[in-house]
Amino acid sequence: MRLLVLGGTRFLSREVAARAVARGWDVTCACRGASGPVPEGAHHLPWDRAEPPPPQVADGAWDAVVDVGRLPSQVAAAVAATADAHWVFVSTVSVYADNSSAAMEPLLEPITDDVDLATDPEAYGGMKVACEQVVTATAASSVVARPGLIVGPGDPTGRFAYWPQRLARGGEVLAPGRPEDVVQVIDVRDLADWLLVLAEQRTTGVLDAVGRPTPFGDLLAGVATGVGAADPRLTWVDAEFLEEHDVAPWMGPGSLPLWLPRPAYDGMLRHDPGPAEAAGLVLRPVADTAAHCLDDPVTALLPEREAELLAAWHAR
Repeated sequence: MRLLVLGGTRFLSREVAARAVARGWDVTCACRGASGPVPEGAHHLPWDRAEPPPPQVADGAWDAVVDVGRLPSQVAAAVAATADAHWVFVSTVSVYADNSSAAMEPLLEPITDDVDLATDPEAYGGMKVACEQVVTATAASSVVARPGLIVGPGDPTGRFAYWPQRLARGGEVLAPGRPEDVVQVIDVRDLADWLLVLAEQRTTGVLDAVGRPTPFGDLLAGVATGVGAADPRLTWVDAEFLEEHDVAPWMGPGSLPLWLPRPAYDGMLRHDPGPAEAAGLVLRPVADTAAHCLDDPVTALLPEREAELLAAWHAR
């Protein structure tokens, strides 16, 4: 297999390239290389996607292309240059217009302009819709994979690693919402392996690329097992209290990762993995994921702030 990975130096695209090399594939990573080196054994084709594709992209005779792009003009240029290859486009569940539902429709309106997410982060889903449309309309064959929350070793966001590291630290742990609230994660290694299956088998269509929907309490129990935290002391704090105390959901400074407002986001983390599993996706236990996230960076609720919140909760 001659595989072109658009990217190859960060998180998912790097994992895809590394695992393709491990399979013995001929792998080329087309990217600037600004985020670090491509995996050992892969070829680096320098390309700033703000510029037109270099001749080597169009002349590569690729069997498949894997792209995680989000800017419509860049995805359009890449697929036009490699339209004869089988395209595996990594989209997102953020393309869905109704986060309260796990249905695969309706989609957001496409945003065909390249929008700077630093100024308008809400444009992400609409741009991904536009990218999906250009891939399916232009490539000779294609599959669109829509991941939910991608976690695992190397994640630069800290959205999941907070929990393994917090549970490993011990003590009383502030757990957000209710233990029965459903959440969903997919390990980057499982997703990368599956994208290569889609490439090799030339799978077509649109599939949600998600892990199994799991009650938050069960997920934290699995994380605790993975980091050797026996019988963690979880204190479940309701959403109203967290909102009143300005605790951010999802990710970022001051946040409690994986926590989302309910019922507005009831569907975002409970999509059906069945069709993807039928197409070759194999999912590992969350304990295995947790065990490999103890050294990843975390940007979330600080220990001092957690202690303050727990004291205020108990003092109500």
